[in-house]
Amino acid sequence: METTKTDKEVEKSDAGSSGSIRKEDMMARADGINLRNSDTELEMRLTGASSSRGREVLYIPTEEWEIDLSKLCIKDVIAHGSYGSVYSKGVYDGQDVAVKVLDWGADGIATTAVRRASFDQEVAIWHDLDHPNVTKFIGASMGTSNLEIPSRDSGGSGSLPATACCFVVEYIHETLKNYLIKNRRKKLPYKIVIKLALDLARGLSYLHSKHIAHRNVKTENLLLDANGTLKIAGFGVARVEAQNPSDMSGATGTLGYMAPEVLRGDPYDRKCDVYSFGICLWEIYCCDMPYPDLSLVEVSSAVVQKRLPPEIPRCCPSALTNIMQRCLNGYPGERPHMDEVVRLLEALDTSKGGGMIPEDQKCGFFCFGVARGP
Repeated sequence: METTKTDKEVEKSDAGSSGSIRKEDMMARADGINLRNSDTELEMRLTGASSSRGREVLYIPTEEWEIDLSKLCIKDVIAHGSYGSVYSKGVYDGQDVAVKVLDWGADGIATTAVRRASFDQEVAIWHDLDHPNVTKFIGASMGTSNLEIPSRDSGGSGSLPATACCFVVEYIHETLKNYLIKNRRKKLPYKIVIKLALDLARGLSYLHSKHIAHRNVKTENLLLDANGTLKIAGFGVARVEAQNPSDMSGATGTLGYMAPEVLRGDPYDRKCDVYSFGICLWEIYCCDMPYPDLSLVEVSSAVVQKRLPPEIPRCCPSALTNIMQRCLNGYPGERPHMDEVVRLLEALDTSKGGGMIPEDQKCGFFCFGVARGP
């Protein structure tokens, strides 16, 4: 009668055999790799798969989104962000891309488990999204041991720390924050203001239709491609919206953009993104930072206790002022949904101007006269 050996019996039989190495033992089996192990272990296994004739190591991804770092070249730095993040231009497998490098160990606090959980959450949210106003996710890597990143200050380059990870996304030109800083004195034409606002509103409306709350909408996480199209990025704290609002609470996001209910630690939902959109809309219109004369503590107090939004310039068209005021309402139930914001912005008339600086005048400073435009 034919018998079948169990996996354990096979292992014992192999262990008791001669010391010769079988051909199949020389290959790294993908199903035998622990997905939670570090990239160092993976690299060691892959190295063992190379032949004695010195052929290139065969790359075996453990996830469908995992990139081959040997095909990635990081070039110029685009912008430095918070929490050790750096946006850079690069090339991946012959394609121009943007690379977001994040060093969770920059503050010396996060543990490996926490970093991995954050990384997994961002990938899980980001890699399935598909919308013209959401930055297209190409791939990611938890380890960056073989990468070097250029230094914007010294002109040289340096190796990335072991605590870094990277995300590869479609090529982008710059962050919205940098774009607004460059235009701080001359401001933006009204048509550009509304175009950028619509791009952001449509992207957020798409996320909300997927029941995703971004929770960190700010100009630093908004990217512009070569055509000036705005795309949402930065999904590190994004999450699928909880059915029970009490499951989403706690101060998550960036001070200055956080809604009052988030700052208070109250339960909240996707309407927190609507408030952050209102702050970004104010920034896009004014090309300036809200609350410029207040400390972060004073900003939190003003938003939580006084429900005080940034002052809207009197030259702002009344229709746009109304949208800002509704989005910045201190009570989340009074804020519009993002699909309504899209419809309101689409209905605006930009043919008569209405930006911070009149179309027929040279660049100047803040406008404090009577309102213009529709």
